[in-house]
Amino acid sequence: MAIQTHPVFAVLGHPNEGKSSVVSTLAEDDSVRISPTPGETRACRAYPVIIDGREIIRFVDTPGFQRPRDTLKWMEAYTGPDSRMLSEFIRTHAGNDAFSDETQLLTPLADGAGIIFVVDGSRPVRSTDRMEMEILRKTGLPRMVVINTKEIGTSDFIEDWKAESRKHFNIIRIFNAHRASFIERIDLLESLKGIDPDWEPALKNVIAAFQADWNQRIDETARIAAELLEAVQRHTVRKRIRDINRTDEIRQQLIKAYRKDIAKMENRAQERIRKRFKHNIFFYELPPQSIVKADLFDQKTWQALGLTRQQMAWAGAGIGAGVGAKIDLALGGLTFGVFTALGGILGAGSAAAGLKQLAQSKIKGQSLGGVEIQVGPVQNDQLLYVLIDRALIYFSYVINWAHSRRDRAAKEAFGNIEIDKYLTAKWTEESKKTCRRFFKAVRKGDDTEQVRASAAFRQRMVYVLKDLSKFKG
Repeated sequence: MAIQTHPVFAVLGHPNEGKSSVVSTLAEDDSVRISPTPGETRACRAYPVIIDGREIIRFVDTPGFQRPRDTLKWMEAYTGPDSRMLSEFIRTHAGNDAFSDETQLLTPLADGAGIIFVVDGSRPVRSTDRMEMEILRKTGLPRMVVINTKEIGTSDFIEDWKAESRKHFNIIRIFNAHRASFIERIDLLESLKGIDPDWEPALKNVIAAFQADWNQRIDETARIAAELLEAVQRHTVRKRIRDINRTDEIRQQLIKAYRKDIAKMENRAQERIRKRFKHNIFFYELPPQSIVKADLFDQKTWQALGLTRQQMAWAGAGIGAGVGAKIDLALGGLTFGVFTALGGILGAGSAAAGLKQLAQSKIKGQSLGGVEIQVGPVQNDQLLYVLIDRALIYFSYVINWAHSRRDRAAKEAFGNIEIDKYLTAKWTEESKKTCRRFFKAVRKGDDTEQVRASAAFRQRMVYVLKDLSKFKG
């Protein structure tokens, strides 16, 4: 194998031990076929990891051992050079259907791939497992055993597996393929550096590439959040009508349309984040109780994210997010110079609510009346803070959702995520000042100041996102 270009690891094991799950998680590829039915993988398939257009490492999913006893017996009887043992086994059994899985799984090893042997830590060690381990030991290739803890709390046999694995493998790792975070994947790759001195330089490059790419993903997540906030602050919906009696009806329609537009913007931002973390094919549903799935404009959403009663009163409980609304009147010959709150529909925090004079227009000497109703732009910073909080929560779901997971919904909370301390309600006054400066620059339309304020805001977001992901690179 040409280690100078990129390392290749074949992922081997008994059928239904979690090989495909390990491949999917390590390669961050949710296209890997995963099935509870044993023996679904019948041919080797390579899953390269591409970063910046360059392959940095490759994982090969293999069929499970089917005839380990006969394979080991053949190897023990083999008398030729060790360097040719695998290729000779493949040549000898080519075309023999009884050994098709063994010839398949040993082929990448004959080409020099390293070994990741996957076992199910929830069951006891069997004689066939020992045979498979001995087969792999005889190859002389760099090898690691991954004890896959497929279910939470199933660790009764891990010590037995560790004791047996020490006889056959260079490195032993405990790994839950369905719940491994990015940091846990990096830790596993760090362990691989010790698999063989000749492999260490290439694996150092792999880890550096993963870490650089993770930094870039976090930078892009911060940029996506900033772009969402900019778009939300500029957004308005409006409509001109001639029948003033329909004012309340149209106003409520526009409020509904505005809320729908903001929700779509947020959903598009979440999709961009999800895709940047390579969740491309399988789309999971957030838990029904998730604050990210709740109505953005629901009062309970704001309360759950830590707003105080005073902030809630200021924000308003009607359309919820302090969306500015105004009604401009151009009624022939009439001038409205007063400003009045719109009451219960908008709530106390709607700073832009009111009536505003429009210049009278005349065409061919006839007075043209009309009412223009506008909802937005948002005048209440609390909506923007809520959007930041929900972006952070969504980010925490995405980075902790292993690519091998195939259940549609997160049935349990991520117990290792202390998300509360990252929400904006807990940010320092200096950090909130950075946010307010950014919000103000967008509202004023000051391009020069907005560039500086946006950069400062993204820098703060990067700091929080790195801390949230426990990544210090």
